Parts: sequence; C-alpha cells; structure tokens
Amino acid sequence: MRICFITSGGLEEYAANFAEEGADVVVFSFQALGEVSYERELKGETSLFEDVALLSKETGGVVVCGCYTDARGMRRKSVVVAEKGKILGVSDMVNRIDAGEYRAGAGVKIFDTGAGKLGIIVAEDLYFPRVAETLSVCGAELAVCVYEQLEGGLEQALMRAQAFCFGVPMCICAYGYAQAADIGGKLRFASAENACVYDFEREQEYHLVETRQRGFYRRKKTGF
Repeated sequence: MRICFITSGGLEEYAANFAEEGADVVVFSFQALGEVSYERELKGETSLFEDVALLSKETGGVVVCGCYTDARGMRRKSVVVAEKGKILGVSDMVNRIDAGEYRAGAGVKIFDTGAGKLGIIVAEDLYFPRVAETLSVCGAELAVCVYEQLEGGLEQALMRAQAFCFGVPMCICAYGYAQAADIGGKLRFASAENACVYDFEREQEYHLVETRQRGFYRRKKTGF
C-alpha cells in the first residue's frame, strides 16, 4: 500500500502537482479543508466534501482529509474519508480534554477500502490508547492519525508505543510533518517534505496471552 502524506497545501495543489505519485491512499492534515459547515454543505453553498470525493475519483484510490466540522454550532475535529468518488464517512474525535473548544463525537470508525481496512485516529485521540486498541481489536490493518501540528517527540513516542502494544502499524500526518511506525514499535518513516510517500507493508501477528486475575466467580451448579 503506497501512502502519500500532504503536510501542507490543499486538494487542488495535490491534483495539479503530485497526482502522478500514484498513491493508493492520500492523507491530508487539517489545513486542506479548514472548517466545513454541514448546513452550508447540504444547502449547496459549499462543496468541500464533494471536492474530496472528486479527488478520490481522479486518483482512483482513497483520500483521507482532516477538517473542522460545524453542525449548528457544535464544532468538532473530524476526518472525512472518500474512495473512488464516494464519501465513505466522517470520523470525529471522541475525546474532549478540559472542556476544549471542540466537542467530542461518537464512535471510533474503521473504513473497509480497496487499499485495506483503515482505522482513523483524530487529533488528540492519539493520547487515549483505548482508541488504537479498539481499532486493533476490530481488525484495522493500519491506523491513520490526522493531527494538527506536532510538538516535541510526545506524539512519535505514543505512535510507536501503541503500534507495538496493539499490533497495528500506525502513521501520523500533521502540518509540516509525517511519520510511521511498524508493529515492532520502530520508526519506519519520517519526513518534513510535502507530498512525501511511504510504502506500507501489511503486518499481522497474533500471540496467545494469558493473565491471572481475581473475579468472574461462578458457583458450581448442583442438583442435576
């Protein structure tokens, strides 16, 4: 699976300058779409989601794009996913920290695409390992985190640790930087270039893990 990370610029710039990369999946950070009003989209006043769908049709693959959605004043950090001209869905950030500006959405999503099963991690959801664990348990082949702007090495450490702990390769596309880790927790790719390309290899490894814990007591049935 070839992934192209667009760390700056928008959809039109990619279509004009980088479409020949031939990527199976193109990932944009939040700068590509900015804010999307559901109301204005439905009224036909804007066509930002349609632009994402059209780009996926032109590339013949999957387009993953961060944005800020507004549903009648309820603002959320979101990621829209499209494939071959069709919007597959929108995934929202499900955790809100300290009553922040952006509301929490509902549900962690995996998109079954021609390129593979893509699990989406939205922005600060990276700080909550249960999100990556859920994606892994539900069969994601790759966890794609769309982030705003990286600060220091915290996000890289979290990406590598979660890839190792939950056995799912992870990548991050942020403004000005992209990176990826394998299931061994090793950093396999990192670049500050725009339209940087990474050839991802599927990795699935299973182990039997046994633990002892208290609880789950059931009385033995008698009288039969």
